[in-house]
Amino acid sequence: MLYVVKYSGPFGFIKPWTAVRDGETFSQQFLTPSIIEGMEKKIFSELLNQKGISRIVRHKLSYSAINTQQEQTQTRGWELKRTERRMIRPQSILNRGVMINPVLHLAFNNKENALKAYKEHICLCRNEDVMLPIEFMELSESEFDIIDGFELRFGESDQSFMVGYNRFNDNKPMYGWIEISGKPVLSK
Repeated sequence: MLYVVKYSGPFGFIKPWTAVRDGETFSQQFLTPSIIEGMEKKIFSELLNQKGISRIVRHKLSYSAINTQQEQTQTRGWELKRTERRMIRPQSILNRGVMINPVLHLAFNNKENALKAYKEHICLCRNEDVMLPIEFMELSESEFDIIDGFELRFGESDQSFMVGYNRFNDNKPMYGWIEISGKPVLSK
């Protein structure tokens, strides 16, 4: 039996680890091990000093659409304008493809852990991408398998690809493969 918390929010952006800050980038459609570990540590602060994922056993992410938004960015460095006797930080515009109405299901093996998660908000990756719990469910593994969504299954296999570097584990490479069930791009 899995104990599942369904979260929803108005929008979300997961910056791919391969993204560059010039031009256009689209939200990643799956959650990496370090993202799941960060969510787990936010929900269960007693795990802050432990490495690894211990309570969230599965997840599914879906959304309604991708909307391209513009973001103004500044470079890290400063530029000296000698004739004007001032320092400036150059600016540019970045187009981001943001998920609209993301829905996230987090599954736990333990009911108490799921009930605690049901009382907490989470963020997909950035503080402004807040998702609130909207439903608590008890599902079998096969029922969870058919929930619409993208799920990155963690680990190395013939299907795996590198998904980034784990900030919680000495920046070691992370691997996984994507499982897609139902219609992960919802028609709501």
